[in-house]
Amino acid sequence: MTNYQWYPGHMTKARRMMQEDLKLVDLVIELADARIPLSSRNPDIDGLCKGKSRILLLCKADLADPEVTADFCRYFEGQGISAVPLDARTRAANGTIRTRVEEACRDRIERDRRRGIVGRPLRAMVAGIPNVGKSTFINSFAGRAGAKTGNKPGVTRGRQWIRMDRKLELLDTPGILWPKFEDPQVGVRLALTGAIREELLNEEELAQTLLGFLRENYPQLLRERYLADVPGEEIPGNLQELLQLIAVRRSLLRAGGLPDELRTARILLDELRSGKIGRISLETPPERKEAC
Repeated sequence: MTNYQWYPGHMTKARRMMQEDLKLVDLVIELADARIPLSSRNPDIDGLCKGKSRILLLCKADLADPEVTADFCRYFEGQGISAVPLDARTRAANGTIRTRVEEACRDRIERDRRRGIVGRPLRAMVAGIPNVGKSTFINSFAGRAGAKTGNKPGVTRGRQWIRMDRKLELLDTPGILWPKFEDPQVGVRLALTGAIREELLNEEELAQTLLGFLRENYPQLLRERYLADVPGEEIPGNLQELLQLIAVRRSLLRAGGLPDELRTARILLDELRSGKIGRISLETPPERKEAC
């Protein structure tokens, strides 16, 4: 399996910028991918944000297994981290987030009140890895297109302040990874969910990894989406042959009628990331058996 690593030069600058900007904010709103809440949390943020109030938003919760997401919320709450599942395309969780922000900043609000300071807005930094959904969250939370969005990692490169209202301002930051993934599976999960640029991926190998994961953890979703009406004895155990079978069933063929494995792999990865396969979590909390 390819060891996926991606740490372009601009991320070093972005990390320094984040460190400088932390003194300007009252709290950090950290975003993680609900499908991989552990693998999508940059460990550098823990060190950088020490002493700052923090809440954790589990973005793309509409794409994740809801039972596993509930387990993760309980896990993080047990770690003393306020966690909120979020479908950033809707505004359903906005009230909860507002409440959590005010709770996290209660001491600062009370300190201002005692000092007679009126009207100073809370300032929150929005941080997370590339392509986790920061800009989408900000746009939804603000109720307008206040930040650029894109489906490729690394769209936000510079500092952007977004004034929500008189009470709250958000600082959007570029998505940053960390220099080395100690656990190779972290790189695999980030690659599967689209946090690493596609040109760095071995997409056929990654799609086979996905098929193996689905077969073990979500066999019903795999069968319904790709193998309906295929007798069990005709489903190959070999993952490359399984990818080829799906190519044939989808009529994804190259010249001479050969299965187009690359095109099929790209479709599989796209359908995972868009939720077309179903609601899938690629990892579980530590007290449960690791999924992927």
